[in-house]
Amino acid sequence: MGPDWTDLQRRAEERYADGERRLPDDGDERQRQLTRMGNAAGAAGLAALMAGEDGREWLGRAAERYRESWEGAPPGSWGRPIGAIKARILANDWDGADADARWALEAGAGEAESPIGRYAAALACLVLGEWDDARVHADVARVHEGFPADVGDALAFIAAEDVVDYVEAVERVLESFETRDDYLEEIPVADTVLVLQALADRRGMATELRSALLPG
Repeated sequence: MGPDWTDLQRRAEERYADGERRLPDDGDERQRQLTRMGNAAGAAGLAALMAGEDGREWLGRAAERYRESWEGAPPGSWGRPIGAIKARILANDWDGADADARWALEAGAGEAESPIGRYAAALACLVLGEWDDARVHADVARVHEGFPADVGDALAFIAAEDVVDYVEAVERVLESFETRDDYLEEIPVADTVLVLQALADRRGMATELRSALLPG
């Protein structure tokens, strides 16, 4: 028997509401709390998608909280723009994704030394259709120790419009989700695969994938 997605969504919404009640007016704890609220909103949106419902409102909230949490965050906090871009893509909000992609690049993701910063840049460039730059950033990320090479491969192959290698790479990314025990916010969804497939679909490259971790 699979997860009770309605219950998981309800619990995520409750975490978001609790975070909203406890949100400080300023300071480092405010930034951390906004990030936690972004995670909870994203979890609610993903649970809704898995239940066959409309998760766009919650995914939009996730993107907003991630972006709001960027102000005053420590340097190199690239998980925030990554979270915002991914949430917009998952919500099928390409205008919002475009805006957040430009924000990530203006913030310096393309010059980041860390692989996570270059991941943000690769995502942003794919959203904007800047294929050559996307491939450069993906190449930097995927050869870095500690970064999931299969994700970097998939990004690079989308940029290069390499259908065969993309299919193999995204299948490996899905397998990595299927063999793990821990998921963000305890929501067992291969969200990165959904994002890759949405980006690939814009180039006519998406492949058919079936998994308990993907919407039916």
